[in-house]
Amino acid sequence: MSKKKRENSTRQRSPVRAQAADSYAEEILAALERAGAPLTLAELRAGLSIQGRERAAFNEALAALERAGRLVKNRAGSFLAAKRIDVVAGRIEGHRDGHGFLVPDDGGAQVFLPPAEMRQVMHGDRASVRIAGQDPRGRPAGSIVEVLERSNRRIVGRLHREHGVLFLVPEDRRITLDILIPPTDAGRAKPGQVATVELIAQPSKHAQPIGRVAEVLGNYTDPGMEIEIALRKFDLPNEFSKKSLAAARAMPEEVRAEDWKDGKGVTSRRDLRDVPFVTIDGETARDFDDAVHAVREGRGFRLRVAIADVSHYVRPGDALDEDARERGTSVYFPRRVIPMLPEKLSNGLCSLNPNVDRLAMVCDMAIAPDGKVTRYEFYAAVFRSQARLTYTAVWEMISKAKANQEIKTLYDVYKALAQERSRRGAIDFETVETKMVFDANGKIERIVPEPRNEAHRLIEECMLAANVCAGNFLSERKHPVLYRVHDVPAPEKVSALRDFLAELGLALPGGEKPAPRDYAQILDKIKARPDFLLLQTILLRSLKQAVYTPENLGHFGLAFDAYVHFTSPIRRYPDLLVHRAIKALLSNQKYSGINWEEVGRHCSETERRADDASRDVENWLKCYYMQDHVGGTYEGRVTGVTSFGLFVMLDDYFVDGLVHISELGRDYFRFEPTRHMLLGERTGKRFRLADRIKVKLVRVDLESRKIDLVPVEKG
Repeated sequence: MSKKKRENSTRQRSPVRAQAADSYAEEILAALERAGAPLTLAELRAGLSIQGRERAAFNEALAALERAGRLVKNRAGSFLAAKRIDVVAGRIEGHRDGHGFLVPDDGGAQVFLPPAEMRQVMHGDRASVRIAGQDPRGRPAGSIVEVLERSNRRIVGRLHREHGVLFLVPEDRRITLDILIPPTDAGRAKPGQVATVELIAQPSKHAQPIGRVAEVLGNYTDPGMEIEIALRKFDLPNEFSKKSLAAARAMPEEVRAEDWKDGKGVTSRRDLRDVPFVTIDGETARDFDDAVHAVREGRGFRLRVAIADVSHYVRPGDALDEDARERGTSVYFPRRVIPMLPEKLSNGLCSLNPNVDRLAMVCDMAIAPDGKVTRYEFYAAVFRSQARLTYTAVWEMISKAKANQEIKTLYDVYKALAQERSRRGAIDFETVETKMVFDANGKIERIVPEPRNEAHRLIEECMLAANVCAGNFLSERKHPVLYRVHDVPAPEKVSALRDFLAELGLALPGGEKPAPRDYAQILDKIKARPDFLLLQTILLRSLKQAVYTPENLGHFGLAFDAYVHFTSPIRRYPDLLVHRAIKALLSNQKYSGINWEEVGRHCSETERRADDASRDVENWLKCYYMQDHVGGTYEGRVTGVTSFGLFVMLDDYFVDGLVHISELGRDYFRFEPTRHMLLGERTGKRFRLADRIKVKLVRVDLESRKIDLVPVEKG
């Protein structure tokens, strides 16, 4: 029997292989590699002995490979292996200046795409790109071979009319192409209004995209419009499905007797209703995930952290679960929240409101006098929060020695946990949070700092302790879960940091692989320096971003070996999964049926999406507020140094603006990224991160969220 016939015989004997489209993928690629030349569809079928009944699955595999960018069809209709012709597949990232980049699927170097190439794609599309040399900065540069997948179906923006032509300028400035709107597809939309358009023709090399008005949102400066824009700009799910809302409505108003029992009708929850738990949150909080209680035990403490048992009400695969997974997280805007769960649950049945019975998962810990957790236990319970306290009120009680015994004990627990935090070398950056104060018309009155006090830190340390116990509980039992991972800094970032510190006579301990305590040590050393803010910013920027992943790589910043999010299942989907995994283990089972890699990637993306949307709305509101301050002169601090200028935060308003490099004086300024500095070649004048500077506010562009500044004293 020939080799070809043996292969075909084997395929026929494997019904699973014959039915699965992707079973042919590697064979197709191998055939193209062996051929060393393009193959037509007929040649591929003949080479792999594809029979009539196998053609459907084979064609699916071929189409999937083409969509993935692993093979390319040439003008003659023949197929080529992408890697043989320097073709790379990935996702397009647009830039407001018109150019863009392809971010390869395989994690390789980004490929620069000039404006001419970006005319046929939009931000978010997937495409295959042929590498064709380098750009002036030495980066790989390429040209579009094929658009593999379009991401933009609806685009939000502002309508304009010029020379009788109506078009939409996208709010997402990474999409630089205007969308043309034919008169027959404009409806009642008018220039100046905010609308979403549905694309009816995608862009090409020689034609702009064309759209149909799908929704008119209103005027640009209508109250709340900035949030409506952000919801669509960042594709944030903001309406629950009918099934999800129906499931929420069907939920009881309060905890019932049957909620105490497990699936076999046996009472499985501990009754903690006589334990004086309290919640401590911000003044404006409406959903309460966590409650705490502590008592002294010998020389140490017993700390109980009760977390809303969302997993009792939201079951795997149900409508509520599907909506929660899609959202990934609640999104917090000034004056509005887009919750992960319907209000019936998030602010009602799952919220640990005072003086009502609530279901909880409890982490019950023994804390030694030095802050080490010596024992912990997880269990389901029914409890009742005795009081809804705020950070401000609790800190006032503590600082004025008016706290009752429960608050005093919690504060003592915090001091012990803080001692342990310091001992293990966790990094503790000092940041300033701000909040916007609005008037009755929804306009910002002022932006004020919101300092963190030790009541904030008290709750934070209690939550960290519970999260670590959850991480240890799951890792010790080798149960898959999403860890909250903060990986070690990249070597090149550490090297650049060391070079910068060396110029200031400082050294980061720890050799090539510094530990968290090395960062903590240098932070403690520089606290009294006048350039502390600069140095802290440089240290912070050398660290990686935290992500959700099933691979336990530890949490560098917090100096934990295993860390998960357990304490906020009302507003974070990974926490809900952690609860399910713990419950499964408590019942001697495993929580299965999850693609942990995929859901970890999704939850990391939804977290970034939520952060980007919140930041976008805040920037719009700040720009709107600063329109009334154009012409004013202000003191500020440099918060960013780039090749095109300086970002400066104004002291009185906590708002960033840009001083363009052309405004710095009559000199050529050289950007030195490792030193975070612009240096004048003729004058030697330096502008560095965290420098003080006096500026004048000259322009505010609401649509681009840009504030332009000029120095009051030029070099």
